[in-house]
Amino acid sequence: MSLSRDDALDRVAEIVDAVESETMPVPVREVWVYGDVALGLDPVDRLDVYVTKDILMRGDADRADEFERELGVQGVGQTVRAEWADEHPELVRANANGHAAPERCLAAHLLEDDEPIHLEVCNASFEDNVTQRLEGAKTRGDWTQLLDPRGVCLYAEGQRSDEAMGKLREGELALPTLSRALEMLGLDEEESQAAASDLHAWREQQEGATVRGDVV
Repeated sequence: MSLSRDDALDRVAEIVDAVESETMPVPVREVWVYGDVALGLDPVDRLDVYVTKDILMRGDADRADEFERELGVQGVGQTVRAEWADEHPELVRANANGHAAPERCLAAHLLEDDEPIHLEVCNASFEDNVTQRLEGAKTRGDWTQLLDPRGVCLYAEGQRSDEAMGKLREGELALPTLSRALEMLGLDEEESQAAASDLHAWREQQEGATVRGDVV
């Protein structure tokens, strides 16, 4: 399953609309797209979206026990908003330890299960996390942990970028190949080609909506 370019960009616009106007499980500071959709490909095999979230500073921890009894999930009101869980109890998702998982809750709110969309969620901005993930992947020798650095910011600090969306729709962005982009970040030619190959192979194995959370 893939998306036409227009459908992919319409879907991204819907995600930005939701972040801008709806109560999210956690505060969302930035929305980026990266990879195929940023390159102007048509169709888009998988739509890659990156969300920068903020940690809840004023949660509602007093209600955590209440939600645990009702939903069987710990930490609601601490790691995700109680207000959001009140509105969307069916969308509350937990990690393997039974605690409310912000990235999974965001994916449940923003995506449909069968969509070819990958959501990355982190507390760090896209550009900072690209560097962090590159260092981590190089250290561990696992290039599938990389973030494709070819990203476009569509929403930041409460403001959406109509200009960036317009450039995406018109295919006006000139971006390098993935291996070249990784070379520009400091990998040598052999490493960058291996990393690009591994990352492409990993993406091709993904089906439906997927999510990965990260903390920097």
